[in-house]
Amino acid sequence: MVGTIRFPHLGIHLDHVIKSVPVGGFEIACYGMVLAAAMVTGILLVMKIADTTGQKGDDYFDLGIIAIIVSVICARIYYVIFSWDYYSTHLAEIFNLRQGGLAIYGGVIGGVITVILFCRFRKLSYKMVLDTAVIGLVWGQVVGRWGNFFNREAFGEYTDNILAMQLPVEDVRSYEITEKMKEHIQTVDGISYIQVHPTFLYESLWNLCVLLLLLWVTYRVKKRFQGMIFLAYLLFYGAGRFWIEGLRTDQLLLPGTSLPVSQILSGILVVVSLILIIVGKRQKGTQDYESKRTTDKPD
Repeated sequence: MVGTIRFPHLGIHLDHVIKSVPVGGFEIACYGMVLAAAMVTGILLVMKIADTTGQKGDDYFDLGIIAIIVSVICARIYYVIFSWDYYSTHLAEIFNLRQGGLAIYGGVIGGVITVILFCRFRKLSYKMVLDTAVIGLVWGQVVGRWGNFFNREAFGEYTDNILAMQLPVEDVRSYEITEKMKEHIQTVDGISYIQVHPTFLYESLWNLCVLLLLLWVTYRVKKRFQGMIFLAYLLFYGAGRFWIEGLRTDQLLLPGTSLPVSQILSGILVVVSLILIIVGKRQKGTQDYESKRTTDKPD
């Protein structure tokens, strides 16, 4: 592995970006460490928000531990299902997460199911819990996308824009190098580089904007209905993902088609969540969310 990552138009040249760290004879993948950091800090953030909004942070700690396990499993299942052409002949690799292969939408589906079941058991409002827990989810996406940076994955087609990223050819999986990338290979100091959209960075920055928006709604918008923050996440994350997914070269495709499944799902979520927000505000009107934290019965 060469280990170099360059952003030529920004003048950034990183010479020793490692993929893993040796610990006691084992290699601990940076991808895994980044995801672990995203999960832990996400739980801590949600617990803090819960405490400052009249809820019990301990409930979210318990939920977070369960939801992380379920979401990782579901994220992997989702990825494997839509990459079955490969995994059907590489069954042993289904359980190998060191090289990535977690689909966020699979994780979201698993997380939502976990929240609903958890809230039934604890007698909590699942809509309120989704509104709070989604803050930790989007923070986890902001941080977690940098695991793709260390893995040299989740990038887009060739570009020459200001954020263009250069990766050594030998550090990238060969089947992810397109003909257009090959046409624009550059050699610097004897190393051949492809130049691509850093879509992991686009999504991390977009998610940061979504996070700030959701925090603003959480603390500044008192007149809203339960579940609106979660729907706002689906709306704005889905809009960004719809655009970014179109740039990526490692898309998961709907079986038997050339349609990116995450792009289709993003488009559906944008439309459905927007409709639900409009209907929710018209049917229920604006309500004082602060007072409803203590008066609402579980959904």
